[in-house]
Order: sequence, then structure tokens, then C-alpha cells
Amino acid sequence: MASGRKIIFIFIILASLAAAGCTTLPDIEPVRAAAGPAEDTLVSANHAAVDQLLASLMPPRGFNKSQPIIVATLVNVDNLNGSRLGRVLSEQIATRLTMKGFSVIELKLRDNIFINEKEGELLLSRKIKDISLNHNAQAVVVGTYAESSGYVYVTVKMVDSTDGQVMAAHDYALPLDANIRSLLRGGVTN
Repeated sequence: MASGRKIIFIFIILASLAAAGCTTLPDIEPVRAAAGPAEDTLVSANHAAVDQLLASLMPPRGFNKSQPIIVATLVNVDNLNGSRLGRVLSEQIATRLTMKGFSVIELKLRDNIFINEKEGELLLSRKIKDISLNHNAQAVVVGTYAESSGYVYVTVKMVDSTDGQVMAAHDYALPLDANIRSLLRGGVTN
């Protein structure tokens, strides 16, 4: 009898193994590289801000997609200094403008513009006209941000480079998550 139970036991194990080999597992969705929720929030918020900025352009201004735009580093509203966050914001804004078919000048490649490593491509009002004329830019995108307890509030403006008038403006808020905190605290990296 003991040998009969062993045979039945072995048969059950073999049947279980055979049945397990025939089952199908559900498809596993691949993990998207470098697309965590914090990045999605930052990138999508900045891209949406550009879309809103472009949608609010004053129609009588005659904006030309092929005439260059300069994107300045967004600065902290309290001290007008650039930061990693300000540089990331401006890079993503420039990316979205380029994706929308606008001609964007990359200031970091220009020899005749002084770029302070700690401040990025800050465009002070007295220099906007000169820089814009040198590069035949029709507009400059400038902006500020302010940190609060739960959000970073961002303002972006598209300014006519010839007369300094604001052509379009948009405000938005970014959740002050770990990603944004690291960009605010990080300062300049070497």
C-alpha cells in the first residue's frame, strides 16, 4: 500500500508540474525608463505652460515662428539668482518651443554673451535689447519662481525684444516634491 501511495503522490506532483507549464502568465508592462511621476509632473507642467503662453499671444503683434526667440534662465523672485531649477525650467521651455516649430537661440553656444555659471543665461533689462538685436530675436522668454510650503509658483512671460512689452504671460504651480526640492537645494553642480 505504501508503494501505491508513493506512485499516486508522484503522479500528482508530475501532473501539477505539467499543468503549471501550460498556464500563461499575464503580460508584464515594461517599466518606462526615466519617467517617474515627479519627472512627468515637471516636464508636462512646463510643456503645458508653453502651450498656454503661445495660446495667449497677442494676435496684433505679428509673431513669426522663424524669427528667433531667446529663453532666459528663470530666476528666484526673492534674489534674482539662477539655480538648477531655473535652468531646468528654461531648458524645458526652450525644448517645447522647439517642438512647436519655433526658432530658439541656444545662448550657451554664443561666444559674445557672458554666461555666469552660477546664474545661467540671465537677461537683465538693460541687456535684453542689445542681446536681442545681436541675434535678431523677436522675443525673449523670461520668468521667475517662488518656493512656498507646498508649491513652487512659476511665472513665464514672452517679452517683445524691441520695446520690452509683454506679449504673453502664464502662471502655474509645481508641487514641491522631492524632485523639485533637490533642484532647489542643489545649487550649481560641477
